[in-house]
Amino acid sequence: MTAGERDPHPRADCTADASGRLTVTLCGPAPEHARLALVRRPGKGRAEEEPLLIAFRQDDDGRPRAALPPEPALEEGRWDTYLLTGPDGARRRLRPRLRDVRALVDGRRRDRTSPVAVRVPYTTRDGFLAVRAWLRTAHAEAGPLTLDDRALTVRARLHGARCADGAAAVLRLRGRTGTVRELPVDADGRDVAFTVPHAEPVDDGDHIWDLFVRPAADAPLIRVGRLLDDLADRKRVHVYPRVTVGGAALRPYYTVDNDLSLAVTRASEG
Repeated sequence: MTAGERDPHPRADCTADASGRLTVTLCGPAPEHARLALVRRPGKGRAEEEPLLIAFRQDDDGRPRAALPPEPALEEGRWDTYLLTGPDGARRRLRPRLRDVRALVDGRRRDRTSPVAVRVPYTTRDGFLAVRAWLRTAHAEAGPLTLDDRALTVRARLHGARCADGAAAVLRLRGRTGTVRELPVDADGRDVAFTVPHAEPVDDGDHIWDLFVRPAADAPLIRVGRLLDDLADRKRVHVYPRVTVGGAALRPYYTVDNDLSLAVTRASEG
């Protein structure tokens, strides 16, 4: 957009509360019968799904406001926001003005039941308002990581599950079905801790290990990650150093889905 051109995209304020409710308030008037449309980004090669539509109502100040209640939960993914301006389906993406996510900052301190549903409004790289949603049967929320020259120590709290006999930490090699390493955990109900010695995940070639907790002997694996605060994209915020082990470099990192993984890079010969 060049100097003097008017941005055609409407602006809105967005507030998230601790219950999961999102409120979107337009910064200007809304056309008659306008609605808020949330559209989940389709996977590669897939068609766009039907949008979630929410009517605008006037707030106490006369501003158009649309409220997305905590239930039903949003399906996991990234949801773009639009102003739907008429019955013909014309829509314009929303740009954020004020984005109030203060209620989410301490979200990791609250215990969640199954299913674990999370919503975080955020600003996309190209400046639009979107919502990152997670919906999981259970979740292991990682705390601070301890990384030294010998091992990585992970502490996490389970949501939607509790530990029982047979609990373990599981490293699963991405791209190789069935290749796993199991490690003992120090478990107390919902709180777990485990240590990954650096020699454990080193193998030939470059590869990635995804981290899970198995809360009981025959229980499904629960992904370890950081979802329960105000950060929609953690990968470039929490950056950890590499540790060299023999001819390999190891580095824990958060994926684009805010899940915890361990990257192993072998040094090139010669």
